[in-house]
Amino acid sequence: MEDNIIKSFVVKDTLNPKVWDNSNDIKKAKIKPEIKKGLLDIAKEFIEFLDEEVFIEDIMLTGSLSNYNWSEYSDFDLHIIIDLDQFEGDGDVYLKLFSAKKLIFNDKHNLTIKGYDVEVYPQDDKEEHTAEGQYSLMNEEWLVVPKKEKPPVNKSKLKLKITHWVDFVKKTLKDADEASLKVSKTKIKKLTDKLRKFRKGGLEKGGEFSNENLVYKYLRRSGLLDKVFNYQYKKRTKELSIENEIY
Repeated sequence: MEDNIIKSFVVKDTLNPKVWDNSNDIKKAKIKPEIKKGLLDIAKEFIEFLDEEVFIEDIMLTGSLSNYNWSEYSDFDLHIIIDLDQFEGDGDVYLKLFSAKKLIFNDKHNLTIKGYDVEVYPQDDKEEHTAEGQYSLMNEEWLVVPKKEKPPVNKSKLKLKITHWVDFVKKTLKDADEASLKVSKTKIKKLTDKLRKFRKGGLEKGGEFSNENLVYKYLRRSGLLDKVFNYQYKKRTKELSIENEIY
């Protein structure tokens, strides 16, 4: 277990000064112009990569870099907000398509700003998003203002939960790797569904410093989540390559 990751789960006194002007005053805080430009350029590149006529409701920064719990492990969570009703009943299909393209886009682009990775996410505008810090880059205003609260963290209990989930994720990946594509897809889907439900329950019950959300953050910062979310894409690519060799 990486103790440095666990030690990063703390609340700072200010927003990240590399990202925000007036980082010590939430009422005056504004994202730095060069950061805003860089993020909007990346968002534009992703929208073009979607290769579809799509109307964008907003482009939002969320996650720890729009909150007080930033650390060296933080990244820019760049959410592209899309009204799926514009696709006339095919919204779910398009969201799955955009989510698949997100994996490819993030995998192919090693994007960083000020040393922090940039991760792009397409998000349905009707999806409930529980993050405590949400900032509109298009309108330069807070959608949800972050709060500087320092809830207690039971590190012993947290470490037990982390150990359980790390073992569970590693075992699932190992089992999936040894199974057929159909079986492995089912195993990975069950894992991702369980992870999302686990985190969602924690956020609703205890907010960003719930044990469930901190476990999720640990899995993400340790790199295990990347292995999970990229697994199906890479396995399918490998299978298609074998099929093409046969053809």
